[in-house]
Amino acid sequence: MSDTPQWLDEDAGPVVRPYALIRGRTRSSGDNFDLIATVSAIGDPPADLNPEQLLIYRAARIPISVADLAVELDLPVGVVRVMLGDLRDHGLISVTSPSAAGSRPNEGILKEVINGLRAL
Repeated sequence: MSDTPQWLDEDAGPVVRPYALIRGRTRSSGDNFDLIATVSAIGDPPADLNPEQLLIYRAARIPISVADLAVELDLPVGVVRVMLGDLRDHGLISVTSPSAAGSRPNEGILKEVINGLRAL
């Protein structure tokens, strides 16, 4: 019988838990990033970025949403938000919230639409 754990095979490669990527932190300045907030890279990346931060930076060369970044990196949104907060704190990305892009519909109008749909 082999001493190798059954859950690990040659195709799996190195397994790194998401919390290890953010050094166990659960909060950062990126906690309030909306899922549809747009992330854009600024300037050139420094040489000391970790591989995941570099992937975020490269993906954000073209504006991309927080949710799309999480999907592209195959990481939980909370982990991506912490890394985005770190990148923004170092001035490497800008994050535009959806409320800054335009105004949201009035709550009263939305209720009228819902009531109209129910009446159908």
